[in-house]
Amino acid sequence: MQGEGQAIGGRSMASMTGQLLVATPALKDPNFDRTVVLLVAHEPGGALGVVLNRATEVPVADVLGDWSALARDPAVLFEGGPVQPDSAICLARMRHPVRRLKGFHQVLGAVGTIDLSVDPDRMRESVSGIRVFAGYSGWGAGQLEQEIEEGSWFVLDALPGDAFVDRPDDLWPMVLRRQGGMMAAVAHFPPDVSLN
Repeated sequence: MQGEGQAIGGRSMASMTGQLLVATPALKDPNFDRTVVLLVAHEPGGALGVVLNRATEVPVADVLGDWSALARDPAVLFEGGPVQPDSAICLARMRHPVRRLKGFHQVLGAVGTIDLSVDPDRMRESVSGIRVFAGYSGWGAGQLEQEIEEGSWFVLDALPGDAFVDRPDDLWPMVLRRQGGMMAAVAHFPPDVSLN
């Protein structure tokens, strides 16, 4: 192992924090079927991310009333993953280049996690929008790397707006199409190949 990376197949893998994991059609876990996961942490001990395209029907106002004014449309909770579904992770997009702000941890450019115990009124000037995720997706040391090697995930660059799209159900094909070439063709892959 070198620095922050992990060895995979004899090569070093740098931290993938801020990258998207896009489920491939080969991934058979129903928790992750056609999901797009933003990795908010990736270290030698494991990885943590949130599913960006699984909106629920529960309004943020019903759970975190004070934060609801900052929630982007759709202003609902998202299923962040199968781990600790009673916990919440909040992603925020900052208005200005990120400077030190108490309670904000940068993930990708102006996007990062925000501490929900901080007073949301203190954040109004700095934050252009939030998304709240119930639960998260987690992997132990080497587990994610193995799943990538097995072909379960595409690792792709994230755009700052990916975590805040208005139509989260369209994110999986949208991310694949913007890659072009054969990757774009995967966006048209049927949900159940056996029905073809």
